[in-house]
Amino acid sequence: MQSGKRYGAAALLAAVVTVTGCGQAPATPADAPATASPTAGTREPAPQEVLVEVVVNGGFAGVSNKLVVHYDGTYTTRTGTEAPKSGRMTPAEVAELRAALEDPAYAKVPARPSGSPIADGFTYAVTHAHRLVIAGDGERPPALDRVFKALPEGGPPTGR
Repeated sequence: MQSGKRYGAAALLAAVVTVTGCGQAPATPADAPATASPTAGTREPAPQEVLVEVVVNGGFAGVSNKLVVHYDGTYTTRTGTEAPKSGRMTPAEVAELRAALEDPAYAKVPARPSGSPIADGFTYAVTHAHRLVIAGDGERPPALDRVFKALPEGGPPTGR
């Protein structure tokens, strides 16, 4: 069964890398997109730009869910094969989420888990400002928990 979990984790990582575009060569100033990272300090991001994306996989039921939050507070959740649902965070909630994501402690959260996976646990892939953090149940530092608590609908979408 361990090899199945390893395959699942490898498939998750491959999917996240494909979706987030990790591994691509960085843009040069001449071909850089007009939407620069908010951490670059060049400008305020556009309201429709993605603030954070959380992909949740695993659990006893084998969920595969996604939450995308935009800078204007609009968000979309996709649970399994159900139709996406959308909502809107209040400005105060967005400010709390941004503060959690921009906290220097969050910048120190390891990009990859270091321990053994928990049987039937969830794997979380969090992308913010072109940085991908993958964590599992039992390996969530306080700074990552702060981000999770600030997410809409009570945190990462773990339901089926």
